[in-house]
Amino acid sequence: MTQLSTSSAKKSPVTITAAAAERVKAILDKRPTDAAPVVGLRIGIKTKGCSGLSYAVEYAETVGPFDEVIEEQGVKVLIDPRAIMFLLGTEMDYVEDKLQSGFVFHNPNEKGRCGCGESFHV
Repeated sequence: MTQLSTSSAKKSPVTITAAAAERVKAILDKRPTDAAPVVGLRIGIKTKGCSGLSYAVEYAETVGPFDEVIEEQGVKVLIDPRAIMFLLGTEMDYVEDKLQSGFVFHNPNEKGRCGCGESFHV
């Protein structure tokens, strides 16, 4: 007789790479001591650019009642509840090369991006 797993482990809607986690730690560590305390970074979506949507990353001073909280690799990232349906399955990475550096989102929900890469649509 086969027994089904009844694990209550919930799959994270967004995964965070080691490079992204290290960058989040560095950003939070460099925050001025006289600034308001933060609990982590918040990821959201803004209407912007020629394709319509853009990723937004900001300091999170509090955890909102409907925020999705992801704690991976020693960092806390919150997902704005209005953005969750656009971000399901996304991997948050941090890339640094000769010309630019920044967070990169590998999102399986994207149907296209604008030519400059600033915005996307689903």
